[in-house]
Amino acid sequence: MMPELKDVFNIKSEGIFQEKCLEVFRYQYQNVEVYKKFVDFLGRDVSKIQKIEEIPFLPIEIFKNHQVLDKDFQTELFFQSSGTTQINRSKHWIADEDLYKKSIVESFKEFIGEPKDYVILGLLPNYSENKNSSLIYMVDFLMQDSGQKENDYFLYNHQELFHLLNNLNHKKILLFGVSFALLDFLDFVKEENFVIKNEQLTIIETGGMKGRKEEITKDELLKIFRNGFNTNQIFSEYSMTELLSQAYSLGKNLYQTPNWMRILIRNTEDPFQYVETGKTGAINIIDLANLHSCSFLATQDLGKIERTNDKEFFSVLGRIDYSDIRGCSLLVS
Repeated sequence: MMPELKDVFNIKSEGIFQEKCLEVFRYQYQNVEVYKKFVDFLGRDVSKIQKIEEIPFLPIEIFKNHQVLDKDFQTELFFQSSGTTQINRSKHWIADEDLYKKSIVESFKEFIGEPKDYVILGLLPNYSENKNSSLIYMVDFLMQDSGQKENDYFLYNHQELFHLLNNLNHKKILLFGVSFALLDFLDFVKEENFVIKNEQLTIIETGGMKGRKEEITKDELLKIFRNGFNTNQIFSEYSMTELLSQAYSLGKNLYQTPNWMRILIRNTEDPFQYVETGKTGAINIIDLANLHSCSFLATQDLGKIERTNDKEFFSVLGRIDYSDIRGCSLLVS
């Protein structure tokens, strides 16, 4: 039986989260063929899995060569990862578009605010240029929900973006951008001897350099953005093609997840073991909004979990050395 979707977004306790994870795991084992084959290949006895640490996490690379989709659904909508070629790119087939929209808006409201309170701008290609990008779909949907007449994309028009930022001081502005595009814009501002002055401005960076610029640490990047945009409101968003949910960092590279999403840090030498809080390992993600694909994914990102004031955060520290270059920054290559 399919789990109730409304329950996914109304998780209020750790106990309920654990129960929902096990319910979704058993449903996906029965309904997502490639996941069932993966679990069976590992020789796991599904009836004996009683906690989330025992659930097998599907390697995210599986999305490159297999359709990860609930057998009870057919769909033409898919998101595709960015890449340097058209081959061997991940595809995430979306059985329930409304589920993604719900996840987008609920996460945004929890960590950022009401979309309608912001003018939303993008240093990204517009939706018509890349309809299969989950990031651009997200930003486009938030623009629609915002409804502000100034909402637009400015990847190719730095001059217009600068003047808009400096003339919208009466409205709260949210600027989404991949990291290197934000840096390119700041290079333009510096070359023109311009100064950005807008106390209502918030930046949300959505990814790294991906080979387009010299790699720098996240702390260095955030400092450049704070100085260049003259604002301390420098946030980050963490997601990927294979997910339907987003984590947000409101500073210092410390991300929080919504209640239906969770991060576990696995041992890089033993994928079935997890490391202690504060220790570095590879990121496993639980995304219960991924009801019709797979909610339990093993990524090739490195990170660690930290706890501050009884809250749990995670940081992203880079990629495992042998993993390939992928990510939303390649959208604009």
